[in-house]
Amino acid sequence: MSNELTFDDFLKVDIRAGTVVDAQPYPEARRPAIKLWVDFGDEIGVRKSSAQITDHYTPETLIGRQVMAVVNFPPRQIGKFMSEILVLGASDDKGGIVLLAPDHKVPNGSRMH
Repeated sequence: MSNELTFDDFLKVDIRAGTVVDAQPYPEARRPAIKLWVDFGDEIGVRKSSAQITDHYTPETLIGRQVMAVVNFPPRQIGKFMSEILVLGASDDKGGIVLLAPDHKVPNGSRMH
């Protein structure tokens, strides 16, 4: 288990639901990855990310899927691609990443509580 944090610390992390509106292969990445564009609604808009999720997903299967992501990290350069969000996932028993998502559709931009 990680270090404990306070509830105020938790509230600083802005985790929102969004819908993947575009996904493209990222063959230039050091590890296999997919470039994602995720719509978080009018307040935040579309943000992009690079995710190492090729064990379970292809770009075609991601479009229209809702995901959860941290939207208040500073942008980070991933190779030649600027990642603006951190899409959340968990490792399966073989180390492949499985995306975290709402189990019912929610409005884009909905904040995790």
